[in-house]
Amino acid sequence: MMPDLDQAAIHAAAMLAELGIEGVDERTPLRFVRALDEMAAGRWLEPGRHLAVEFPAVSKEPAMVVVTDIPFVSVCEHHLLPFTGVVTVGYLPQIDAPIVGLSKLARLVQEYAARPQVQERLTEQIATALDRPDRATGAACAVRGVHSCMALRGARTGGQVAMVTVQYLGALKSDPWRSDFNQRLSGPAWQS
Repeated sequence: MMPDLDQAAIHAAAMLAELGIEGVDERTPLRFVRALDEMAAGRWLEPGRHLAVEFPAVSKEPAMVVVTDIPFVSVCEHHLLPFTGVVTVGYLPQIDAPIVGLSKLARLVQEYAARPQVQERLTEQIATALDRPDRATGAACAVRGVHSCMALRGARTGGQVAMVTVQYLGALKSDPWRSDFNQRLSGPAWQS
C-alpha cells in the first residue's frame, strides 16, 4: 500500500503546530513528508534481487571481491533522523561460481539503507545477503556511519564521531581472508 502523502502532510502540520514550531512555509509539512518518504523508499524494495545479475566465473583460484567506500543515506529508526556514511563489502565466490556485478553491490547497500534502520542490522543484512551458500564461501560488511541523532541532538558530538560496525561470515571470519578484508578499511573514508 502506497502512502497518502497529502494526508501525512496534514498530520505533519499538526505535529509542528503542537510542538509550537511556527513560521514555516505552508508547503514545509509536505516537503518534510516527501523527504522522509524518499529517504525510506527502500522499505518497498527487495534489495537481494540485485544479486541475481551475475557474470561468468573468472578464476579457478579463490579471490575475494571487494567494493569499498559505497556511500549511503539511512534513517535512524529511533529518531527518524538521517545517518550517512560509507560501506565496504566483500565476498569470496566459490570456485567456478558466477560473480555479482559491482554496481549491484552498491544498489544492495543503498536499498537496505533506504529505510528506517539501525546500523547494526544494516551491516548484518548486507553481509547475510552476500553470503549465499550456492555462490559464496563467505562475506563481510563494514559500515562507518555518522548519526545526526547523536551529532545534532543529545550528546551533540558534531560530525566528527562515527560508529563502525563489521560483520564477518563464513570463510571471512578467519585469516587470511579477514585480514585481507580489514586492510581495505584503510582508505580516507575510514580515517576521520
